[in-house]
Amino acid sequence: MKIFNRVLLTGVLLLSATCLSALSIEEAWHNDLRSKFLNNETVIMEVNIRSFNSKDIDGDGFIREDIGEERGTFLNAIERLDELKNLGVNTLHVLPVTPVGKLKALGTSGSLYAAAGFDSLNEDLIDKTSNLTPEQQAKKFIDEAHKRGIRIIVDVPACASYDLYLQRPDLFVTAPTGEPVVPADWTDVRLLAVGTEDKLDSNVYNLYKDFVKYMLSLGVDGIRADVAHCKTAVFWKNLIEYSREKDSEFLWLAESSDSWKDGISEYGVFTSFDKLLEAGFDGYYGSFFNVKDWKTSKEMYRDVSLSLNEVKKFSDKKSVIGSFTTHDEVSPIILKGPQLSDMIIWLSATLPLNSYFVDGFQTGDDYSYKMGNKLAPSSNTDDDMYFTHRGKIDIFNLSRKPKGEYETLRNSFLLGNDVKKSVLPVLNDGAFTTLKTNHNEVFAYMFSNNIKKVITIGNLDFENSKKVTVKVPKFNPKHQNVLPIKITAMPDVKNGKVFLNLAPGEIVVLIIHELL
Repeated sequence: MKIFNRVLLTGVLLLSATCLSALSIEEAWHNDLRSKFLNNETVIMEVNIRSFNSKDIDGDGFIREDIGEERGTFLNAIERLDELKNLGVNTLHVLPVTPVGKLKALGTSGSLYAAAGFDSLNEDLIDKTSNLTPEQQAKKFIDEAHKRGIRIIVDVPACASYDLYLQRPDLFVTAPTGEPVVPADWTDVRLLAVGTEDKLDSNVYNLYKDFVKYMLSLGVDGIRADVAHCKTAVFWKNLIEYSREKDSEFLWLAESSDSWKDGISEYGVFTSFDKLLEAGFDGYYGSFFNVKDWKTSKEMYRDVSLSLNEVKKFSDKKSVIGSFTTHDEVSPIILKGPQLSDMIIWLSATLPLNSYFVDGFQTGDDYSYKMGNKLAPSSNTDDDMYFTHRGKIDIFNLSRKPKGEYETLRNSFLLGNDVKKSVLPVLNDGAFTTLKTNHNEVFAYMFSNNIKKVITIGNLDFENSKKVTVKVPKFNPKHQNVLPIKITAMPDVKNGKVFLNLAPGEIVVLIIHELL
């Protein structure tokens, strides 16, 4: 009997060990972000942890902890992860988590991009009531995201604060006057010295190398390089190679565009987007932010074709994000209303790119703040104003949680992300084919394989309706079936043409199946 019990106990222990081992394997996170990105599978949401899940009681748009309001932190951000997962978001682009400068600052908390250091975390993002260290809090947020299949990209600022300049002037470019260089019109930051293609500035390079090492230790899956073109190709090449030695799936996304031709300062460098991709970046922004300026289909075709074709020129695989709207762009709601937001959703769903949105986009936030650019009752910087950019998500203060009034956009957002999954093989394998329409303001394009055609038609006139005819090559209703995915009324189909009425700014999506 004792022998039986010993055998039984041994079996139970072995079974328990096996179950625990299986559980640990199941829970262990293996970064796959680079592969997902290069296959256009990521749906990226840009988030500002400082406001992501903040609690604004009085509705003025900003957070005052002295009256019981709560800023966003790594820990309370966890509450919103299920919400984003349920919307189809599988990747977060987290705006800078580095400490923020307080001198010559913008806003009551300072710009997230005015880095005061690269080897610690912004104290604004830390829950001071928790017993966890700042790093443990950040890691808990990242681990909880991973449990939900959400990957994390962290933003690395391009420049640094005046505070850091006072501490480490050796890190910065100086003008002939001896003063540190203010790049572009960014009055709250100073330009870091990166050296040349032939000789790196080791001080700045090591600063960034330590940052990458720090992010890897927290479990971050990739980095978005702010204004990537203001550093040399060799700077990024060495940094990317260093990260890939640690994690071959570590993603590098360059904030760069084929539209940008100039540097941010006459004293700095400018590295074109193609040189950045050659240096090892996996993707870039393209020119999709021009969507707000498209008046004709020709303009739309030009920008889309250019961005999609550029990534095909490299021996190793590259991709691009649908940068239709970012924190640097005015909200689509302000520009052209919810129709533009809806158009962005479905362009993202029917083009071979990685979908990209800003938190609040999914419900149509106009990023208006009641007290924006007015005197604040108190400040954590030397700026006593609630400095904001009109119509852009706030990065300068402790702000309200992003949220808009257009709940119908949420349904479109969710549907668009679901459709993207189902049609992605066609988008990745097919070519961008423009279709002939009877209006200059109406675009129509198609991706197809032997079984399926994905057709997207949109009206760039946001004031007038259009009666539209679209010619679809090799379309035969006798052998092919039209499935409307996103449409308000069924189109007429005959003689290889699609006939439909488009409301101002309306976009429709059709799938044509071969009848077997």
